[in-house]
Amino acid sequence: MTNTVDAETAKSLLFCMKRVRAVEETIAARYPEGKMRCPTHLCTGQEAVSAGVGALLRKDDFVVSTHRAHGHYLAKGGDLRRMMAEIYGKATGCSSGKGGSMHLVDKSVGFMGSTSIVGGTIPVGTGIGFSISLHGTDQISCVFLGDGAVEEGVFYESVNFAALKNLPVLYLCENNFYSVYSPLSVRQPAGRNIFEMVRSIGVRSDSGDGNDVMDVYARTDRAIRSIRGGAGPYFLEFATYRWREHCGPHFDNDIGYRTEEEYLRWKDRDPIVLFEAAIKKESTIPADEIAQMDSAIAREVADAFHFAETSPFPSPAEISTNLYGK
Repeated sequence: MTNTVDAETAKSLLFCMKRVRAVEETIAARYPEGKMRCPTHLCTGQEAVSAGVGALLRKDDFVVSTHRAHGHYLAKGGDLRRMMAEIYGKATGCSSGKGGSMHLVDKSVGFMGSTSIVGGTIPVGTGIGFSISLHGTDQISCVFLGDGAVEEGVFYESVNFAALKNLPVLYLCENNFYSVYSPLSVRQPAGRNIFEMVRSIGVRSDSGDGNDVMDVYARTDRAIRSIRGGAGPYFLEFATYRWREHCGPHFDNDIGYRTEEEYLRWKDRDPIVLFEAAIKKESTIPADEIAQMDSAIAREVADAFHFAETSPFPSPAEISTNLYGK
């Protein structure tokens, strides 16, 4: 499973997934304290997509994301301390405490923003791709979206424009099968595959296992090589599954829109457990290095939460700065 990448890459992928998981689970554990006063959409269970894609993007590439953006932000190189401070609404946050969990920005690493509006960053990321094309560089604009976003008109307008202008845009769909509490079966026709539908628009596309980080890595690598080679936009759809409720720190298998059995089937395919088991079987990374990794992540997460809690709130005088509108 891991012999298609070198040991350092395998280590980086495992570290990223474990780090994202540790952050998300600590948010879930501490959210009831009432100090994180914004809605939080956690990506526990979906870490392989963030890790596999983030490992292949360069620092000068661009990313835009969704309301479930923590993993994407961290995998692109975003600052964990500043992300946690943002969730706590502090002045040291990556959006100065004004955006919260769903509105993360770090232009220093090319993370151009996430949004609470479903599909809201798709045209933004497409526009960034147009800018790259005009400047003639080999950068990429990566647009993370969920399966629900393909039901927004702006998705089709953006993908059509990207195909027309041959833009260097990677559309990355995390299909976790639900839009809030609505399954695909009540939102899209039976038998439809999203990636095939996008291919019919004229954009090369592929699909894969979003809980297998090596599959994510391999398919994303091919897509990025194609885009950098000038072949235009690419659409990737990865099947994955969020463990926790749509919004918040709890589990919601008891409210009827999905079953405990379904959740347990996906939990058995935990992307971190699967990859770590393969690493140990193939002796890719020594066990003591994995233990050291876990300890380092635990220390970093504790430090980030301490930083967030002890940082100051924004000054009331800053309330109207850096706001944009018509």
